[in-house]
Amino acid sequence: MFRIGVVCGFLMLVISDGSMAEPSAERGSYLVNTIMACGNCHTPRDSAGRAMTERTLAGGGLSFTTPAFVATAPNITPDVDTGIGSWSDAEIKRALIEGIRPDHGHNAGVPLAAIMPANFYRGLLPDDLDSIVAYLRSIKPVRNEVPAPVYKLPVHRDPYPDAEAGFTTAMFSDQVKRGAYLVTIGHCMECHSAWSRGVSDFTTGLGRGGRAFPPRPGTPDGSPDSIAANITSDSTAGIGAWTDQEIVRAVTQGIARDGHALKPPMAFGYYAGLTETDLADIVAYLRAVPPLQ
Repeated sequence: MFRIGVVCGFLMLVISDGSMAEPSAERGSYLVNTIMACGNCHTPRDSAGRAMTERTLAGGGLSFTTPAFVATAPNITPDVDTGIGSWSDAEIKRALIEGIRPDHGHNAGVPLAAIMPANFYRGLLPDDLDSIVAYLRSIKPVRNEVPAPVYKLPVHRDPYPDAEAGFTTAMFSDQVKRGAYLVTIGHCMECHSAWSRGVSDFTTGLGRGGRAFPPRPGTPDGSPDSIAANITSDSTAGIGAWTDQEIVRAVTQGIARDGHALKPPMAFGYYAGLTETDLADIVAYLRAVPPLQ
């Protein structure tokens, strides 16, 4: 079922000379609002924890208090005073792939907190990066000033191997490589890899899970932490024994193989918008992740 249209979808993505289709706000919207799930952090939520769609990407969706920093997801709408409306295209791209703010405007020169997955976005293809900028330019500007970050330690991001190696469209004749690209820009392994004392293990702990996340605001008092699952191909500890449909259901509906509901910060509400082609590619990549207990 999920392999239907894979070839057609790929042909739509790549034009005859092997380059990506022209950058567009439509492509940027698809990336931002599905696999990258930017609103999962950047869109404010009401007291019940529901995303406030009239304030999409206006900042304040999540705040993070860690031993290294205290930070609130910033406003990334085109508002000039409180968002990124005064940033150049190059400055937006640098923020995305390097985690560095421009030397002007709100919080000038202050780095983005390590929760911003610039180490994963480093793998974005240039045309996709241009499309994301085009989309962010197109959305409604919302005035919403959020607190500036407070750093207790220098900002640290662990290099993600696939993003460091980079991607080219020439790789995308391989379904697993296409899935690897989506999983990289979706920063899935940011949560699902082994993690200890603020350091991610993408070498010997890729996909092993185990990282704990505190309940979101609006969650009933006493709710337990959310523990990132093992998503390696291991047949017992991981998802190796799951069917393609069970994996897709978990990704898009937040329902595990045994029927229990998955918890935030898993952004299944955003992933529900992924095409069948992209979901099939993601499944193919996850099947290739080495098994770990």
